[in-house]
Amino acid sequence: MWTMLWNSLSSTDHTITVIIITVALAVRCRGVSGNVLAVSAQHGFRPPQQARSRASLQKVLDSAEHILSTEGIDEFTVAAVAEHAGVSVGVIYRRFTGKEQLLRAVKDQLLEQLEAGVAVALRAASPGLRDVIGAFTHAMAHAFSSHTKAFPELLSGQPAEGAERGLQALATVQQALTDAAGPAVDAAAMRFVARSIIGSCVHRAASCRSWPDGLSWSDWAEATTELAMSYLDSPERTK
Repeated sequence: MWTMLWNSLSSTDHTITVIIITVALAVRCRGVSGNVLAVSAQHGFRPPQQARSRASLQKVLDSAEHILSTEGIDEFTVAAVAEHAGVSVGVIYRRFTGKEQLLRAVKDQLLEQLEAGVAVALRAASPGLRDVIGAFTHAMAHAFSSHTKAFPELLSGQPAEGAERGLQALATVQQALTDAAGPAVDAAAMRFVARSIIGSCVHRAASCRSWPDGLSWSDWAEATTELAMSYLDSPERTK
């Protein structure tokens, strides 16, 4: 019956049907088991069915995030992740084809955390442009402060899929700030502010160990917010 029904549909109907099924499955995955199934569906590795297995997989992803964030891409290996997670290498290979698939999964998890953190901070911000920009800058600082080795890697010019996902995250947080500022603020100016803050954040994370500026991440966020407001309030720009 299903074959006959499928064959009766046009190619356009096929496409729409596949999209609907894909979205429905994605929503169901997120609702049932959170990040683990969502990430596994996106990156093509076999999703766990039992709660214990899902917890084990999340432990692997958290350990992978830790290795990437504290040791950097050069030290990111399946063996290092397995040791930190307290599991055998075989456990990881039962879910992932290898290092690259595991790396893609943890990259996406970190970038989702960045996008979500910025969105939450902007929703909670008090009214007023300075508070909105301050919330954005502090959210960026919070995300990067514990992942100084990871985010520059995630957002730099990586091959194909990695670069595309990083650029998508940058576009998402840039648009979030522009929307939060509201229509009264020039959109082009806000995009410039967003890109300046993001660029400064990425550069600081990449260079803070070799070229320290003597500031805490919170101090950096405050100073960067003031720089952004100075630009937006400058007489030359507001003419």
